[in-house]
Amino acid sequence: MNGPVPLPSRTNAAALAERAVSAVTRAAMRAADVTGPVQLDADRVATAYTSERWLRVGGRPPVAFAPLSAFFRVADGWVRTHANYPHHRAALVSALRLSEDADVDAVANELARWTSASAARAISVAGGLCVAVRVPDPTVDDALRRHPLVAVTQLGAARPRPLPDAAPDAPLRGIRVLDLTRVIAGPIATRTLALLGADVLRIDPPFLPELSAQHLDTGHGKRSALLDVGSDAGAAQLTRLLAHADVVALGYRPAALARLGLSPAAVALAHPGVIILQLSAWGDPQRRGFDSLVQAESGIAMLESATTAPGALPAQALDHSAGYLLAAAAVDLLVRRATEGGSWLAETSLRRVAAELIGLPRRTAPTADIRDSDPQAHLQEFLVQRQLVRTAAPAVQYPGGPAAFRSPRPWGGDEPVWR
Repeated sequence: MNGPVPLPSRTNAAALAERAVSAVTRAAMRAADVTGPVQLDADRVATAYTSERWLRVGGRPPVAFAPLSAFFRVADGWVRTHANYPHHRAALVSALRLSEDADVDAVANELARWTSASAARAISVAGGLCVAVRVPDPTVDDALRRHPLVAVTQLGAARPRPLPDAAPDAPLRGIRVLDLTRVIAGPIATRTLALLGADVLRIDPPFLPELSAQHLDTGHGKRSALLDVGSDAGAAQLTRLLAHADVVALGYRPAALARLGLSPAAVALAHPGVIILQLSAWGDPQRRGFDSLVQAESGIAMLESATTAPGALPAQALDHSAGYLLAAAAVDLLVRRATEGGSWLAETSLRRVAAELIGLPRRTAPTADIRDSDPQAHLQEFLVQRQLVRTAAPAVQYPGGPAAFRSPRPWGGDEPVWR
């Protein structure tokens, strides 16, 4: 690494980013049989972690957070809401008994009369997203850190499957990855596997909207298809896809997946030899969440505060780190499966990653900010549906490895079949 990653924060987001990207880089080098030390570019890593700052679609920057995704004062402190998706916004204003077109001021005025606990409870019950902003709880974080950052479990026996073609520029060529993830962390994991040569097919339900800019920022090198797995035809097609998948990435709530027969144990039983990646926000099978909410409830937002108001990390560092760490586990398990066989599960949560960040030694010296640098050398451009799309380049680098992402494809524009 040519210096610390320029992600200034009171917690050590720079060290977390270096650790996560180094992990998947080392794994890729092992798969590609490339020796030597990991040599990452600090600016390139920071640019990748702050990709939403540099994203341009048709020359325009997207809106990273909707107006109602914010910190709000309440009667006993602060809450953090998340309303980037239309259905979450609708649930938020409905829980507060506000009109559908309520603005930030209306929400702020109403929440000021609630306690943090009552607001979080009412909005969550309505299907929205809201958490109380808290200070770190050492007992909780210490307990979380007693468990592996990425827990690996063997789910069953299966014959070894050699890697099809472990070339340095595409060590995962011939590997099929079924991507059942959304938002940032899961898509970053599968985007990284696509960078390394895997055939990644992302499946989304047709009734759940996706943010176009978010997909363009994390969809590099993948195909994207829509499939209603709750229908008989959709379930049958999903079964066919699972039968030929090497890796299955799960990013929806574990409880919701289990109702569809997509628990890791069920998938491994039906398809021996599969490698499953499971990501959740909280490590709780029922609970929804996002990076910003985990920052708030875990205490990171208060650690990052420069005033009496909560602060935030300079990047969605929990999401990005979880994605790279899961990708590292997937690559290592593919190598392990080649000699040992077996069905395997690798899992983590944003809350577990938050505990890791909270436990890292705090920085005492000022850290540079990637915004003070020229990131042009770490950006890529693609033409997607006649629009010029500019995104961050890969953080992963090693001798002979892939130097650039393949273009993202339009969301939902492919058929739900393997090549």
